[in-house]
Amino acid sequence: MSAERVSFAARDRATEMSADPGAVEGPLAGYHHETYVIPLPAAITGSYSMRGKCREPRSNLLWFDRRCFASEETLLLALQGRISGIPELIEVADGVRLQRFIEGETLGTRYASGTEVPDGITAQILRLFRQMAKVTPTSLEVERECRPEDRPADGDTEGFLERLICFAEERVYRDNLTRFPDLFASLGLDGSSFDRLRERVAGLSERPFCLLHADLHRENFIVDDLGGLWAIDWELAMFGDPLYDLATHLYLMRYPKAQHDLMAKRWCEAMEEEREGSTNGWEEDLPRLLDFKRAQSVFTDVIRATQLLDSWPEAGEPVLEEEAHKVHQVLTAAEKSLGLAHVPDLDRVTSSLAPWATNGRTAREAMDPAFREQGHPVAF
Repeated sequence: MSAERVSFAARDRATEMSADPGAVEGPLAGYHHETYVIPLPAAITGSYSMRGKCREPRSNLLWFDRRCFASEETLLLALQGRISGIPELIEVADGVRLQRFIEGETLGTRYASGTEVPDGITAQILRLFRQMAKVTPTSLEVERECRPEDRPADGDTEGFLERLICFAEERVYRDNLTRFPDLFASLGLDGSSFDRLRERVAGLSERPFCLLHADLHRENFIVDDLGGLWAIDWELAMFGDPLYDLATHLYLMRYPKAQHDLMAKRWCEAMEEEREGSTNGWEEDLPRLLDFKRAQSVFTDVIRATQLLDSWPEAGEPVLEEEAHKVHQVLTAAEKSLGLAHVPDLDRVTSSLAPWATNGRTAREAMDPAFREQGHPVAF
């Protein structure tokens, strides 16, 4: 099914389920789903006005992150009463549940990336980490997507990270080599980049596993009118090394240096109180996990840049320059993580991405016959 047809189907479904078809909002920005916000019928919500999220998975997506749970909705349902500040599930028909839409502003709208976040907000973020520390692999009954034999043993942080590296190597890098020939090589990246990364991050201490959100950044936090903080988009949640969740959070939040360091210290204090051993070896291991995040971003951001440019051929030079600047930044940040001999300069990065900007969809169709045969536009 093409992205255009999915779009019509998603909007039609949202309109049909809405208490007021004229009040459907969307689609919201999002990579994995096409999402519309709809008012829910009073018969369901009573006197309280409430809106829900009506979603359809986007087709023909490239996946950049390993999945753990079969359904975000079933996970959220299982977490009700255990994790506060998460969307509740509203049953709108037999067997049909929608996530409640959290009214408010994203944290990034209030406090842009790179700026300090108030103590009242960081205290709520730390409360979320505390609550997740109590949710262990044996204490949560919910369907998981990964096979039992592909799950590292509790505490095996090196096995956990190796699976993440393998996913980036196989699903993001190798699976796209034929689709994007010479692109990675033109940026100084090849299969040996992952060997160097493994050497860089080896030697993690054991820590007991717990629930991880794995994507806690400013756009996945909603601040409501009362100052309450809500965590949304649990699609990438998993069980694993709690320090990995902190590393991901610190990497994505872009706190100022002083607040970055303070959050790491406060996280350690909170997690040790909740579950002893959760911070074992953190001073040595946090830099290693941040190195992994920097390396992971190189491969995902390169592919995302080509997707954006390919699906927006009319954008022109300004967007090409912006995407090239982003890719150059992540390459520079990951120079040591990936053991790059040198970081290509901005002109080199721009020329590597230029075919997707100048030819629009033509560049991708020429490189990917399967894509051309299916007639699927890129969903971004």
